[in-house]
Amino acid sequence: MIDHQAALIYTMVLVSAADTAMTDAELQVIGDIVNHLPIFAGYDKNLRLTKDLRDCAQMLGREDGLEQGLREIKTALPAKLRETAYAVACDVAAADGETSQEELRLLELLRHRFNLDRLTAAAIERGARARFLRV
Repeated sequence: MIDHQAALIYTMVLVSAADTAMTDAELQVIGDIVNHLPIFAGYDKNLRLTKDLRDCAQMLGREDGLEQGLREIKTALPAKLRETAYAVACDVAAADGETSQEELRLLELLRHRFNLDRLTAAAIERGARARFLRV
């Protein structure tokens, strides 16, 4: 069983790994999120981040890994953190300047699992796009 902080890490890893290529930009955004968001206060990055990343990657390597990951994330996240999870997922998807079809599909799966209405999801997606826009 994972806690809410690990669930957020798993969410970001699922999005990053969706297209089978975890880019440096995506990993940098994951690190930045862990370092700066208040929800990660008290999260010992030095002890837990590598372990949570590795545990999630191992789970994804299993036959039903994606489904198991989605179940664990939803179980570990209180309802009030589901928008936060979707927001960090969108940030990771936008990190490298292009969002693959696989990442978009995973965002759709998350949106449905988290029971986010389309308007809320669109606002979160637009915010991520605005934050990561390049000239």
